[in-house]
Amino acid sequence: MTQIPRLFVDAALHAGARLELPREQAHYLVNVMRKEAGAPVRLFNGRDGEWQAVIGAASRKGASLVVETRLREQTGVPRLRLCFAPVKKARTDFIVEKATELGVAVIQPVITRRTQSERVRTDRLLALATEAAEQTERLCLPVIGEPVTLERLLADWPEDEHLIFCDEAGDGEGAWGGASGRARPMLDLLEEQTAPSGGWTILIGPEGGFDETERAHLRSLPFVHPVTLGPRILRADTAAVAALTLWQGVLGDWQSADA
Repeated sequence: MTQIPRLFVDAALHAGARLELPREQAHYLVNVMRKEAGAPVRLFNGRDGEWQAVIGAASRKGASLVVETRLREQTGVPRLRLCFAPVKKARTDFIVEKATELGVAVIQPVITRRTQSERVRTDRLLALATEAAEQTERLCLPVIGEPVTLERLLADWPEDEHLIFCDEAGDGEGAWGGASGRARPMLDLLEEQTAPSGGWTILIGPEGGFDETERAHLRSLPFVHPVTLGPRILRADTAAVAALTLWQGVLGDWQSADA
């Protein structure tokens, strides 16, 4: 079966619209996918649904498209935000890519006391999210927030939003505080939500976890739900995928027949 390319464009989509593609997308269509004039292309912009277009002109210097018919109406994603402490470059890339695939609405880097990398290129993360959205049939891009400190994030918290705090630490001595004082399993929390309302945020800490002051502050806040992801200590990127998967499976749009 011939693969039809799928592209995100930042332009209005309607029947008859004509679009000049940026150089990078034109290069992808013409030189990578080897598409010629008349070949179909699927487009989405996060507002107008998905449309079929055809290549009107193509050369090594550029390409233009003519929009024809709408294939799907616009749909959104659940009100789910992922907040995470940036880690090493490849692992941060993985988190952003998988969060996009898993239907997160907002991806927010958070600077904690043990954050390994405070330099975050949000333009690069948006490019990664765009590619992931194009490949996974998603009709919108996640919002990529500029990095904020944990203190600022919590101080500006929305009144109707729940915060799931992935807390693998215990209160005792030894590695990660031993077994005492561990949080409840995340699945237990989710299955109690018979009529969930408002938004949800999942917070993933840095390699090494939150420090004692941060952890105590988080646990003192009324909107915070400390949870554990099992008996093993997960890497930050693994924890993000595990937590998002649990949430989508219980409260998210995986329950929809249209998902």
